[in-house]
Amino acid sequence: MATKPEDTLFRIRFYHEDNVYEIYARSLAQESIFGFLEVEELVFSDTSNTLVVDPTEEKLRKEFEGVICTYIPMHAIIRIDEVKKQGVAKVSDAPKASKSNILRPFPAHVYNKSKAPE
Repeated sequence: MATKPEDTLFRIRFYHEDNVYEIYARSLAQESIFGFLEVEELVFSDTSNTLVVDPTEEKLRKEFEGVICTYIPMHAIIRIDEVKKQGVAKVSDAPKASKSNILRPFPAHVYNKSKAPE
C-alpha cells in the first residue's frame, strides 16, 4: 500500500549554533541549492486543545513562523528518518567534547577570517 504525499513525514536532526534541532516536515529536496537540504511544509504539534505547552517546541514554532522553505547545510545534518507518527519538535544542547569518540559536523567555517585574501 503506497503512502499518500500528505501522509509522508520526515524527522530531521541537525546542528545549528551549538544546538541540535529536531524538526518535522512533509517535503525534502536537494536539487535547488548545491550542498543544502531544502525543507518545506514544517509540521508542529497541535497546541489548540492542550493546556501544557512545550517551551522548546514553542521556540521553534516562533523561529520558523512564516517560513515557507528552509535550507539546511548538508554538513550540519545528523540524521533524516521517515516516520509514521509525529513527535515533538525540540532544540537540545549539542554533545560537548569528551574522551569518547562522538560524531562531529564538518567545520562550518572553512576559511580563516583573520587572514586577508591573497
